Amino acid sequence: MKKKIIIALTAFSLIFIASGISVISMKETSCAKLDNLVKLHQIEILRGHLLIHIKWVQSDLHLKGTQHERSMDTISGHVNVLSSIVNSCFECHHSPTVARKLTTLKYQVEDYQKALNRVFVTRADAAVLHQEEAFKIGARLISEVDTLTTVTSRKLDQRTKNAFDEITRTNRMLYMLLAVVPFVAIGMSIVFIRGFTRPVGELITATRRLKSGDLDYRIRALQDEYGEVANSFNEMADSLKAHCLRMQWAEQIVVLGELAGGLAHEVKNPLAGIKASMEVLSTDGSLSGENRDVLQKVTDQIKRIEVIMKSLLNFARPPKPQLTDVDMNNVLDMTISLAMRHPLFSSQTDRLIHMVKEYDPTLPRTIADPFQLQQVFMNLLLNAADAMPEGGTIIVHTFRDRTGEYLYVRIADTGEGIDDGIIDKIFQPFFTTKAKGTGLGLAITKRLIEQQEGGICVQNNPDRGVAFTITLPVLGSAEVQGT
Repeated sequence: MKKKIIIALTAFSLIFIASGISVISMKETSCAKLDNLVKLHQIEILRGHLLIHIKWVQSDLHLKGTQHERSMDTISGHVNVLSSIVNSCFECHHSPTVARKLTTLKYQVEDYQKALNRVFVTRADAAVLHQEEAFKIGARLISEVDTLTTVTSRKLDQRTKNAFDEITRTNRMLYMLLAVVPFVAIGMSIVFIRGFTRPVGELITATRRLKSGDLDYRIRALQDEYGEVANSFNEMADSLKAHCLRMQWAEQIVVLGELAGGLAHEVKNPLAGIKASMEVLSTDGSLSGENRDVLQKVTDQIKRIEVIMKSLLNFARPPKPQLTDVDMNNVLDMTISLAMRHPLFSSQTDRLIHMVKEYDPTLPRTIADPFQLQQVFMNLLLNAADAMPEGGTIIVHTFRDRTGEYLYVRIADTGEGIDDGIIDKIFQPFFTTKAKGTGLGLAITKRLIEQQEGGICVQNNPDRGVAFTITLPVLGSAEVQGT
């Protein structure tokens, strides 16, 4: 965010600085060209004055000896003006070629002045000859100055035209610059404003979606500080969703507890009477073998119903855990020893199940109910064995996190795994994929673990099979809830 603001301010500053420099540069260039033109026209005016004064001197020379002869002071003033004009031409900067021409012109003017002096200082008989010589020099000077003026005038006209054309182009560029820069600034403003407002819009949209109850909405593809805010928002949404699920789960447990208690009370007594009646009837010696088999099947189904009711009560109203100092590795060893005697692990069957123990010898102790933990581990081990009808491997792995606050028990198998579409539902009560399952085994497992300040999660292995991971606080970080 800070980088974008700095880039935006820098871009705007560079645009305005470049625009200002361009305008000033164009203005200075135009003024310089106009100043040069003014000087050239001043020089052109001086040449015109020089030509006029030479013609005046020629006229004075022509009128000498006539009744219209001018005074010596007038003629002297005209001659002195010639020198003044020529000297003023050297005050400006000229190229070497122009400087040589001006030097030649100066020498010619000086020769003209000398010839005029000889006219006015010599005797009358010799003055006529000097007058003709001076008149010829003046005529050549007039011709040369006139030629120089004509040539330079054409060049000056062309330069003037070029200068005005350049000024016209400069004005057009200035107008274009003044017209384009605002649009560029507006365009860049729109781009930067979108860059600032789009992430804000995303955050507002996400907030509204979350407010409306869409807890699965997440913010994607935001950068910089907005990305940090988006990550915090996503974490908050995850936490809120988990909290809502826990509240929903707690509400379901309360409702299920009330339902289970009432159902057990209503079913228990009639079921006991039916069971007793079936047992009495089965002792009647007059029953045929076929009828006795029917009574036995009824009795077995009644026992199955009793098991289901007991599981339902255990889930809805689990016994209060008797927390004590527990060595998790020892609890697992005892549970595995008991599980290996189960028919699912019997070596006499066609399937062969290998049990692999990967214990952390430095695993810290925890406070938990060892009997409830055995019930949890036994249920997970039997489920793992049942998921491998053709045999396989069960890996029991214990470890702790880097902070040392939690320990983990991971039970993984090499079975077929769980379908991704139902993996989030397996801890729900009465959800089962088994033909004769009650759907309460994993629900009870989750309930027992949560009673001991722990947690349980499941995920499919990358290659095959599924893994259940149980998290429990280590000794010193758990609260003793009962003794």
